[in-house]
Amino acid sequence: VVTLYGVFTNHYSANGPSRCLLLELLDISVSELLLHSSNQGCSMWMIQHCARDVLEALAFLHHKGYVHADLKPRNILWSAEEECFKLIDFGLSFKEGNQDVKYIQTDGYRAPEAELQNCLAQAGLQSETECTSAVDLWSLGIVLLEMFSGMKLKHTVQSQEWKTNSSAIIDRIFASEGVVNSAIPTYHLRDLIKSMLHCDQGKRASAEKALCSPFFSIPFAPHIEDLVMLPTPVLRLLNVLSDASLQCEEEYEDILEDIREECQKYGPVVSLLIPKENTGKGQVFVEYANAGDSKAAQKMLTGKIFDGKFVVATFYPLSAYKRGYLYQNLL
Repeated sequence: VVTLYGVFTNHYSANGPSRCLLLELLDISVSELLLHSSNQGCSMWMIQHCARDVLEALAFLHHKGYVHADLKPRNILWSAEEECFKLIDFGLSFKEGNQDVKYIQTDGYRAPEAELQNCLAQAGLQSETECTSAVDLWSLGIVLLEMFSGMKLKHTVQSQEWKTNSSAIIDRIFASEGVVNSAIPTYHLRDLIKSMLHCDQGKRASAEKALCSPFFSIPFAPHIEDLVMLPTPVLRLLNVLSDASLQCEEEYEDILEDIREECQKYGPVVSLLIPKENTGKGQVFVEYANAGDSKAAQKMLTGKIFDGKFVVATFYPLSAYKRGYLYQNLL
């Protein structure tokens, strides 16, 4: 959940004094990630990462009795410093059993019971069924389905066919040859999404139960596109070293010093690693004190010529780097 640093009053607002929230600065949203996926869908690593992070956020909120009530791609942002997806925008949130906002959720991500409540409220009528934390699970199910398919599903989920048999539509999306992820066994993700999209909110999986899905036990690796899009404090440089330079100790030390000197232009370097063998061989890993410095370095070093080669700069998961887990170079 996004961190609130403080609250202050703006006395110079055109409409009079207004209360302002000071929140942490986050990075790219899931909405932007979907745009960059070019209708191809996100990687399974990214979907799994997002699903787990958001479910953990929802499990915490729901345990405290709160409903987010406006979960959508634009309200899920990446935290470069903490290396996770976070929920923002609690403007429609309410305490379960004490809902004071009648119009909740956004078109395309609105649960059936919220749709009914909104229609009745517009007609001046009271709904007999209260909206619960289950509305958040519905929204997340649609978000994950969009991340998998790479398609906006607003018109699909508002169609009569969806209302008649949403399960068949989900099966069709997962069976589509046009989906990049179709070569990977994805039935655990499909079943997880289906558990969130029951029309009957009483049958919908809770956030806590959804976290127990077998989908989260599969060890996916990130694609290079993921490591370009999601900033972290660790930078990975590719296409920098040849096998010959790794073999010659004197040349290796000179290159190491040159790289350190270049990288320190953008911020203090906490550590620098260049594996000489096995996975990660020839890749350069640079750990900065914060993600801001890493982002500045990535921007300036990408495409730079080093030793006659064009440098490719991506980010790298800090948690994997600290564990010494180095993904293979996939260019």
